[in-house]
Amino acid sequence: MKDVIKDLAEAMTAAEPEARFEVRYWDGTGFKIGEDPEFVLIFNTRRALSRVISDAFMGFGESYMAGEIEVEGDIKKLFYLGFKIDFAERPMSLMLRLKLAIHFLIARNTLARARDNISFSYDIGNDFYELLLGPGMIYTCAYFNSPDDSLDQAQWNKMELICQKLRLQPGEHIADLGCGWGGFLMHAAEHHGVTGVGFTISAEQRDYAIRKIAARGLSDKIEIRLTDAREADGIYDKVASIGMLEHMGNAQIPPVFERIAKILKPRGLALVHTIGNDMERPIDPWIDKYIFPGTQASPLTTMVQSAADNGLETVDLENLRLHYPPTVAYWMQNFDANIDRITEMYDETFVRSFRLYLEVASSSFSWGDNRLYHMLMTKGLRNDLPMTRAHLVPTTFRQGPNDTQ
Repeated sequence: MKDVIKDLAEAMTAAEPEARFEVRYWDGTGFKIGEDPEFVLIFNTRRALSRVISDAFMGFGESYMAGEIEVEGDIKKLFYLGFKIDFAERPMSLMLRLKLAIHFLIARNTLARARDNISFSYDIGNDFYELLLGPGMIYTCAYFNSPDDSLDQAQWNKMELICQKLRLQPGEHIADLGCGWGGFLMHAAEHHGVTGVGFTISAEQRDYAIRKIAARGLSDKIEIRLTDAREADGIYDKVASIGMLEHMGNAQIPPVFERIAKILKPRGLALVHTIGNDMERPIDPWIDKYIFPGTQASPLTTMVQSAADNGLETVDLENLRLHYPPTVAYWMQNFDANIDRITEMYDETFVRSFRLYLEVASSSFSWGDNRLYHMLMTKGLRNDLPMTRAHLVPTTFRQGPNDTQ
């Protein structure tokens, strides 16, 4: 079995001749590639080695969660080399493939199943997400006008950028599909004078958002409904969906765009902010099982086609991939700063799994297939929209008393 790992290491060095790392086994043996290793991959058990060989990243992830694999040094360097040789694409054992096939069938984001999937990820305690995300409670990619932007600044930038792209005007009525803890709606109401309805299927998110909205004196402007986005009702001047679509899976993309078209006024604008891929990729089995059941980063072509099929013209498309790693870096800082409390709240397995998820997420945007798209659409043709992005001015954090409450 050790020969397989040596072969993988040689493939990594062929793909990246400057690679420097070390591998150690439970019995004291191992090998080193180059001088001054950037990371050390440690197999604490024979079982962990077997799992990685037979089940690729699923085996790595589960072994890491159990403490049977350790990585000293920069784990992102390991993932970088993994992406260079397409390690995640290695075939898994027949038994695991059968188990995952059953899991994928159960976890599909049908209307009946979606609420359980979202509850698994988001109803684990708002106190945890406050530690991870900070007081703003925004769990989507931020927007950095400068590498020196704080997380609050960058999240404010992102919400303001979306407001500008949607050309929000005072008095408009907007919808937020998959509204999270209500941060975007509160920003839009306070800074652009709109009213709005948010749709979520997380009970904890809804309760939290309602309390925050009341505390900021916005209860007469914003409503939060415990309703699946595919069943959103009402008619709106503008529609936003920020970080929801990646939870849906490819089969559910058309129904979402159908619903956007149904609730959007003629000539209205809609913006989708979502993780996606340039082309269709397999579902990540470890992420699907342990972090976000039912999730799938859909190909851009599926989203654009679904929009067109429902009379939505894509008028602006932007890839904000490079903004994701610095966003995750802030989340990781918050996570590590609160590690003792998080461990007390959950357990060591949760801590190891969530840290692994954050590291994988950052690496997948730096070197993998993940992208972060902004799709701006109109319902019907519009000839009065700006022909360039010159109207999108760089945002400056105009923090008011409520912006980070």
